[in-house]
Amino acid sequence: MIAQLSTARINHELVVTWEPLPKDFQLEDDPVDNDGQPLLAGALRESLELNGFIQPQMLILSNFGLCATIDEKIVVKAPDWLYVAAANPIESTRRSYTPHAEGDLPTLVMEFISDVDGSEYSVKRTFPPGKWFFYEQILRVPIYAIFEPEGGLLEFYQLQNDRYELVLPDADGRQWIAEMNLFLGTWRGSKEGRSGYWLRWWDESGTMLPWAVEQIEQERQRAEQERQRAEQEHQRAEQLVAYLRSQGIDPDNLPSSTD
Repeated sequence: MIAQLSTARINHELVVTWEPLPKDFQLEDDPVDNDGQPLLAGALRESLELNGFIQPQMLILSNFGLCATIDEKIVVKAPDWLYVAAANPIESTRRSYTPHAEGDLPTLVMEFISDVDGSEYSVKRTFPPGKWFFYEQILRVPIYAIFEPEGGLLEFYQLQNDRYELVLPDADGRQWIAEMNLFLGTWRGSKEGRSGYWLRWWDESGTMLPWAVEQIEQERQRAEQERQRAEQEHQRAEQLVAYLRSQGIDPDNLPSSTD
């Protein structure tokens, strides 16, 4: 499959082809920039999985290679988090993902800012191209989110007229993703020893999708409420028995309603 790309920012027409990565291609195995990134990515997936969102055909991955071939040169970028609504099934372990050739285009890619080099915003067009240029002009991913965990800033860009345009959040500070029928926003709290800002999901009614530890706590609270309710009913029953006896009525020998 071939797509022609021509913009005012390049001097020639790029030829983009969508070919699955050769089996002998050596992928880079760079470590993540800090130990917070896997926690952020894992938390995003966890709440989706626990709430029954994830379907077998979906790809929801972190630090995983997205591929394209530009002017006969293979380019691989590994966003910190990505969502593909439907990918073609494969028999072996998936090493990378090439849109169009292997399924749908990603709906959403995310990058977590962890350094000061600004690579998340790079519009470098020469080989290898920068992340912004690759997502915007080569893959044309509809939504690009850039999250700064330290300060909690979430920048949400949508592809409009072949360019990423910043979209402001709603009154609750969240972004609606129609393709997922979910809101994405920031939340401050603690999980797995990390305290600070996190990315969270909310459903269309505004209810936040919980993590496992939160589901456990909710169940504990419900069980405690049930225990308290049962205890209150038992106390009311004892009070009624005491009142009946004070009136000379045997609560164990009450007349039936038909007497």
